[in-house]
Amino acid sequence: MNRLYSSKLWLAAAFGLLLLFSSCSATQSLQEYYVDNAQNPNFLAVDVPANILKLEETDLGETELNAMRSVRKLNILAFRLTENNEAEFQVERNTVKAILKNEKYKELMKLNTKYGKGVIKYLGDEDAIDEVIIYGDNTEDGFALIRILGKDMNPVHFAQLMQSLEQDDFDTEGLSQLRGIFKG
Repeated sequence: MNRLYSSKLWLAAAFGLLLLFSSCSATQSLQEYYVDNAQNPNFLAVDVPANILKLEETDLGETELNAMRSVRKLNILAFRLTENNEAEFQVERNTVKAILKNEKYKELMKLNTKYGKGVIKYLGDEDAIDEVIIYGDNTEDGFALIRILGKDMNPVHFAQLMQSLEQDDFDTEGLSQLRGIFKG
């Protein structure tokens, strides 16, 4: 009888552990990805205060300026592609794309610029988001993953801001510095 009780107890414990592990997500979070790769020599990780972009000095409209005022900081993780890390680039790019396919990241818009293709996604409510994720890549330079952290950002205003930033004639000193991440 003792042996039967012990077997049932072991079986119950094993089943409990199985449930515990199966309920945990096997997908890496974006934050975990940032932390895991911050020290990787193929990546450049930078935290940037929003005021470095100096967008107040541009011809943005009031809607775009309001979008920028809601931004606190940017976390940038950039993979710089070289001849020696092309295979790792493919792996890392696929990893990021898999993370961003998670349904918790809602798509705001797709990007197609002279610098590459990408996507803008966000976390939170449609009327007041606290995190915007911009992902873009190209096969010459690598990819960039940018987390924009703010407070009560309006996705419509943010989409208008991104459309302004996509214009070929739009540039600021701060944006030029960010583009320089990929250049040696």
